[in-house]
Amino acid sequence: MPEHARLDIVIPIYQEQENLPELRRQLAESCAQIEGVDWRVIYVNDGSKDNSVPIILQQHQEDPRFTLVDLSRNFGHQAAISAGLRHTDADAVIIMDGDLQDPPEVIADLVACWREGGQVVRAQRRTRQERGLRRLGFDAFHKVFAWVSDFPIPSNTGVFGLLDRQAVEQLNLLDERNRFIPGLRAWIGFDQRTVYYDRLDRAAGDPKQTLRRLIRYAMDGVFSFSYKPLRLMTYSGVCISAVGFTIASVFIFKRLFGFEVAQIGFTTLVTLILIMGGAQLVALGLIGEYLGRIYDEVKQRPLFVVRRAYGLGKDTH
Repeated sequence: MPEHARLDIVIPIYQEQENLPELRRQLAESCAQIEGVDWRVIYVNDGSKDNSVPIILQQHQEDPRFTLVDLSRNFGHQAAISAGLRHTDADAVIIMDGDLQDPPEVIADLVACWREGGQVVRAQRRTRQERGLRRLGFDAFHKVFAWVSDFPIPSNTGVFGLLDRQAVEQLNLLDERNRFIPGLRAWIGFDQRTVYYDRLDRAAGDPKQTLRRLIRYAMDGVFSFSYKPLRLMTYSGVCISAVGFTIASVFIFKRLFGFEVAQIGFTTLVTLILIMGGAQLVALGLIGEYLGRIYDEVKQRPLFVVRRAYGLGKDTH
């Protein structure tokens, strides 16, 4: 552990013009209270269409510690974080969102845990402020994911956390396209520790993660770290086949021994066909999700394309 450490804070930004001034103030205030650390903020613009980039560039002119990686288009939240991690060379890196739901004052706790020896420090939520359908969706995802996942990943954790230099280098070696960073962070191992915090509501503006994006994010987590959907298909097929074999055996027995066999009506046939057809389509959809991810890996396209980097000495990726 160096006596005087360098700390980078990677923040993906997508249309956060309302939050950037307050985010800068809180970051500078919180980091100034951490002794023995040279800090720097790496904003990653993920194709924002508002005034986020001009605001960040103004911050960079006023304080060179606020830097920018400007992506050529919107590549998604996880790809933007990966772009930031590729541009950091600090002793420790903090990942957090730019909507101030991840409180900057927690940074001091993360750094303190790192100085005690933690190489991967997760920020785990005690509480969160979302309400209604969005809250129910988050709670359902964490419960389902904890049951489905083949690899232990702590629940109620997002991207907010700290990685030391060795952990960042190993995470950068993982070049899979459909990324779920909380899972990858747990998968790389090392000395993993937890800091608890209360997740806040957005400081301003509407949530930028739409329902479709959140569902996609949840599916990336499930399909990247679990084979249980495929196993469930196998088990369901075995059970359905066993039921069908049993029913067929009963009818054959009745025919052979002269028992009256009731005719199966139209409604019964339609119901059975719909159930079996639906089960087969669901199974094909699950297989398609895995095949689609294999296809993405085979194409070997880059995770992101950088238009330009400001204040980092890297203009291209």
